[in-house]
Amino acid sequence: MTTAELTIEAATSDPTRSKADVLVIGAAADGDTVSIPSGASLAAKLSKELVAAAAAVGFTGKAGSLARIPSPKGVAAGSVLLTGLGDFDELDLESELAADDAHEALRRAAAVAVRSLTKGETVAIAFPAQTEAAAEATATGAVLGAYRYTAYRSNAEEVGGCGSVTVFTPSGSKAGVARGEILAAATNRSRDLVNQPPLDLYPETFAQTVTEQAKSRKVKVTVLDEAALESGGYGGLIGVGKGSSRGPRLVKLEYKPRKAAKHLALVGKGITFDSGGLSLKPAAAMEDMKCDMGGAAAAAQAVFAAADLKLPVRVTAWLALAENMPGGNAQRPSDVIRIYGGKTVEVLNTDAEGRLVLADALVAAQEEKPDLLIDIATLTGAQVIALGNRVSGVMGTNGARNRVVLASEVTGEQMWPMPFPEEIRSHFDSTVADLKNTGKREGGMLAAGVFLNEFVDEDQQWAHIDIAGPAFNGEGAWGYTAKGGTGVPVRTLVEVAAQLDRS
Repeated sequence: MTTAELTIEAATSDPTRSKADVLVIGAAADGDTVSIPSGASLAAKLSKELVAAAAAVGFTGKAGSLARIPSPKGVAAGSVLLTGLGDFDELDLESELAADDAHEALRRAAAVAVRSLTKGETVAIAFPAQTEAAAEATATGAVLGAYRYTAYRSNAEEVGGCGSVTVFTPSGSKAGVARGEILAAATNRSRDLVNQPPLDLYPETFAQTVTEQAKSRKVKVTVLDEAALESGGYGGLIGVGKGSSRGPRLVKLEYKPRKAAKHLALVGKGITFDSGGLSLKPAAAMEDMKCDMGGAAAAAQAVFAAADLKLPVRVTAWLALAENMPGGNAQRPSDVIRIYGGKTVEVLNTDAEGRLVLADALVAAQEEKPDLLIDIATLTGAQVIALGNRVSGVMGTNGARNRVVLASEVTGEQMWPMPFPEEIRSHFDSTVADLKNTGKREGGMLAAGVFLNEFVDEDQQWAHIDIAGPAFNGEGAWGYTAKGGTGVPVRTLVEVAAQLDRS
């Protein structure tokens, strides 16, 4: 697995003196022309020249747009790359109401600029990064935009990308650049896991990968193999994994700093490949099913990011890992399994498997009485129908659900709160078990959440994030979102952890 080899640093000197190959300058749309934010620390004469050059090449500052021009006199960089900030007002960076949108504009503009570079160029970025949060947003976007997945390329050296990035920021904002680098690196590691072919990433190797990554951090790892799961009564993981020759795993990652007053528990769905089991998916529907472990990837990397940031909050991740295959020993429709903790489930559709492995892990996670429990899963096609490929659905107890959505507004990872209609619960009534694993087709995203709710204690603050669409981008790259694995919602989970400590 690889992620872009990128060096990023902060600098407080004059950006025009940088000898980088490319000086990236953010330009805001301003009617029929553009404006250069004063926070970029450029001389008025230079800003005027850049505005004139933008007009000459028809560059309007629209979000996502780029224009590369020769460096004006007095700029040491080899060339200047103007990147559109859209309808951007740098005063918004200081506004409690508008700052989130302004930071998102910086993230996307930095990413679009860096992603356009393919020859290993060194880059300097002159954005209005006068606040720590703005510096963080700029650095986050740059590292996300630099991402390339080249592990299986025979011509990896030809794929390109930028070589290094310098973010110019006033003194005192260097911490923002460092934080942005950590958050983006964690997101990129999640992308690596999602992008890895299922031939090589399966429950055992997934567990090995995160175990290796934990060694350089103060993160404790516990791995339950197939035998331990069987003897422990984890019927969901055992049932889903029976059809594969590569057995399931339950991995617990724990970051527990001294004097941590709050505990966030994460549960991630980790189906390393989903064929649908005996309820076999159509061939075309399997093509992207290596991404069905995106929830577990995000949960794991959020723990590592919390450790790297030294957040003063305990963060635990439970990774429910299995491969859903139609082997001769696969569970059958009408089988009844016993979830960890005792509840029984009649399995009517083996392609509704994610909720079964999550149920095991949710029950296990609650034994430690966390202050907040969040599960993350590529759970339902209904999420894509309801909210599309870029917006995750969030369900759960009102306080926890709203906490996650508000955190997503800070990070720019789009999410929307969804309800639990009371009438849906009866759809899971079974004549032979405590409940069955499928209900009616209508409201499928909500129904999956209602099923999971059966395994959550009444007094437990809990949120369920369905990332079925946002976890994997099968179309072209946009903003800071790469094609393939996206790493959603690593940054939001870390933001939740940081806010939990402050609450």
